[in-house]
Amino acid sequence: MRASTKLRQLLKEPGIIVAPGCYDALTAKLIQHVGFKAAYMSGGSASAAYLGMPDVGLITMTEMTTVAHHIALAVDIPVFGDMDTGFGSPVYVRRAMREFEATGLAGVHIEDQITEKHCGHMAGKVLVSADEMVQKIRAAVDVRHDPDFVLIARTDAIAVEGVPGAIQRARRYAEAGADVLYMEAPRSVEEIRAVASGVPAPVLIGQPENGVTPVLPPQQLEEWGVKIVTYPRSIRLMAIKGALDVLKEIREEGVTTGLADRMVHDEVLQKIIGTPEIADLADRYSV
Repeated sequence: MRASTKLRQLLKEPGIIVAPGCYDALTAKLIQHVGFKAAYMSGGSASAAYLGMPDVGLITMTEMTTVAHHIALAVDIPVFGDMDTGFGSPVYVRRAMREFEATGLAGVHIEDQITEKHCGHMAGKVLVSADEMVQKIRAAVDVRHDPDFVLIARTDAIAVEGVPGAIQRARRYAEAGADVLYMEAPRSVEEIRAVASGVPAPVLIGQPENGVTPVLPPQQLEEWGVKIVTYPRSIRLMAIKGALDVLKEIREEGVTTGLADRMVHDEVLQKIIGTPEIADLADRYSV
């Protein structure tokens, strides 16, 4: 079954879809290993991990699709990814949609910021007109080959035009063909409830640590009408904290024995990345 079809099924089934954020094949495998049914390829995390650069539109379409392809090949669960602004006008969106669909992802989201975008929880965001975003969505729908490939329209309008403006935009995006509406950066419980109930398609809410959105249990978000919740920064922030701790330990102590109990044993890692299966295949195809 195609990854896109799996994600479509999850959208139809009862219950909220909890999709932690990954940024490479290993982090995607970790999400699958723990038992999550879906994952989200975070553009901000991919930019930080792949380029060591912030989420301000510096990562290119080719770099993003390269990361997406490796992630999609690594896991069996559906992964939906970040197509940023579509990398240009509606004509560029058509190219980007074809490239992202070819990676094996289950879907993508496209946002209504200008090309020189900012992370959704940063200040200084500038939006394209709703008319231009509608045309981008139409272009993506027109070129989509796989009818199950999920197109998510993200609006960053809450911070710029307020909740009423964001809801108005989202309704137009749904009319243009978006399957899911990503309501970025609501700033309170009241705003979450308003956007979740005010639009005519499944709603996605992000839960980034240190962001402007209140962090709430998935069950609470589900009660208010949220269908998908993502955790785009969680793995990245924990991984960086662990890396800094161990590097500090090496620099100051010269050994890592003091942190050994916080490290995953290599046998666990080998199981996660499939070393036993590779050994079985080597035996199967041995001469």
